[in-house]
Amino acid sequence: MKKYIFLVMSIMAGVGYWQRERIFFTQHKSQISPDIYVQDNAVPERQEEIKNIEEWPVMSGDVFGQIMARAGVATSTANAIYTAAQPVYDLAKINVGRSFFLNRDYETGDDYFLLYRLDTEDELVVCRSASSTSEGMDNSQERNWQARIRPIPYEVKIQTAHATVESSMYQAALDNDIDIRAIIALADAFGWEIDFALDPRAGDTFAFAYEARYLEGKFIMPGQVLGGVYNNAGERFEVYYFTEDEQNRGFYDENGHSAQRMFLKAPVAFKYISSGFTAGLRYIQAFNISTGHRAIDYAATLGTPVRAVGDGTVVLAAWEGSYGRKISIRHNGTYSTNYAHLSGFAVKRGDKVKQGQVIGYVGSTGLSTGPHLHYEMVKNGVKINPLKEVLPPGEPIKAENKDRFVAEINRWQELLNLE
Repeated sequence: MKKYIFLVMSIMAGVGYWQRERIFFTQHKSQISPDIYVQDNAVPERQEEIKNIEEWPVMSGDVFGQIMARAGVATSTANAIYTAAQPVYDLAKINVGRSFFLNRDYETGDDYFLLYRLDTEDELVVCRSASSTSEGMDNSQERNWQARIRPIPYEVKIQTAHATVESSMYQAALDNDIDIRAIIALADAFGWEIDFALDPRAGDTFAFAYEARYLEGKFIMPGQVLGGVYNNAGERFEVYYFTEDEQNRGFYDENGHSAQRMFLKAPVAFKYISSGFTAGLRYIQAFNISTGHRAIDYAATLGTPVRAVGDGTVVLAAWEGSYGRKISIRHNGTYSTNYAHLSGFAVKRGDKVKQGQVIGYVGSTGLSTGPHLHYEMVKNGVKINPLKEVLPPGEPIKAENKDRFVAEINRWQELLNLE
């Protein structure tokens, strides 16, 4: 158990407590010093001094009631908290390694709120309402507790990074003290343009801006990539994160076209190149018409997840001779893709799949000399080189958002010293 001392926190009608997400800029291997700016979350309706926050970790075998008993919370109060949370989150589904944060008044023994972080983005907050603290009222009563799920109020610093690739993007990150999680996010942003197992060359350069998330002054993790450029063998690729409206947000190129295309460049995500899950994804045989090898073979550790490169319907998920376990996906009347030598399936024939969905796992079934993925793209019945296929650009942003988009990408280009 850890105890934290907070001088002042905010409670929103007894439900919220942290009131602001502060955003400002820092630099990573950069001389840029932009202005500071602040974004407010909801303004609290009342404030009161909260001094004592306790952290109670979830251990193996724990259930909510056990943790509350260990924390000294009355059974009636624990039950009231559990019931109040039920409409928004089931506290029976807690995860080992996460923690509950509990505030209490040591003079009265009253519990004011409980917080549980659901993932990296959201947290559950259960608080007593202001009226429940009135004299003579049983503070364990269900009606006196309120619950909601809210975004974690990170303090966000905008950070920049840049590097030159010598052997791999992963090694460039290590050599330049760049958080590998930020590199993975950048690779995902370029996932429709660059196959990071095949395309990078020595001398490639990249630069990007991203959110660095902090809580109570402590760095927690990198967040959203905001803008980036990758120079690959003389060709330049740019991506920028942009929000058109609540339903439409994502990455766009410098011309305002969505970065998302019909197909991802690679059937294996970059994170499996760099996380230690594999010894280093690489291709062992490229598409070559002269040798008759009309596919790309990726060497990868047994069990590495394989993803669908595009939306479609699974038309085969079965053993097929020398291919071993094979999946075929029909994307439309023109394109289909095949994934062979798999160790197992995550889909079955007839399933509808989404781009990026895990469909199977790397194996060495059929005629295979070792664990690898045999990947084919078929166009109008003919196997083609997926790396050379030119696809139309993504959807453009709406005309009414063009000026705002240009202003935003100019900001990131200036921050990254892009010409």
